Amino acid sequence: MFDRFTEEARQAFVRAGVIAVDAGLPALGTDALLVALAERRPFGRGLPAFTASPEELAAHLDLGRSRELLAALGIDLDEVRRRARRGADDPARWRLTRSRIRPLRVTLDGPLGRLPLTMHLRKAVEVALWRPGPVTGERLLWGLLADWRNGAAARLKAAGVDLAALTAEAGIPGRRASA
Repeated sequence: MFDRFTEEARQAFVRAGVIAVDAGLPALGTDALLVALAERRPFGRGLPAFTASPEELAAHLDLGRSRELLAALGIDLDEVRRRARRGADDPARWRLTRSRIRPLRVTLDGPLGRLPLTMHLRKAVEVALWRPGPVTGERLLWGLLADWRNGAAARLKAAGVDLAALTAEAGIPGRRASA
């Protein structure tokens, strides 16, 4: 599935997987992808309306208390991760695959393990892949904003993002007029 992703979109998606692993999450969800998009900014158009910072969006992730607990023992978690995970964020070492037996199961597989995508993130990827052409950061954002139930729009709005301006800048199709 990654073959249609641009290099920047692939890097952002892999970064979301690393964020989820670091947080100890059992699956890769929309919140981790939002944080990764805020960190990497894989947008060809720049998207000045995407004003949310990674810190604002990460506040919604349960990152656990491992950093504080290890620091109390004199262990620098960031240094341990740097040494143990050299090259783990290389997109070439990761794959996004759909199960042949269970087609609704999509996983991100890489050197840090296998993460199933949550239902909402799988739907966001499906929307991003819907149109022909490469999957860009804007298309991933479109996938996240296409389903209000996944909470991405609410998280961005809470971070002060003007959603109307963002969707216009990103070229995300708006609501269709009723007949």
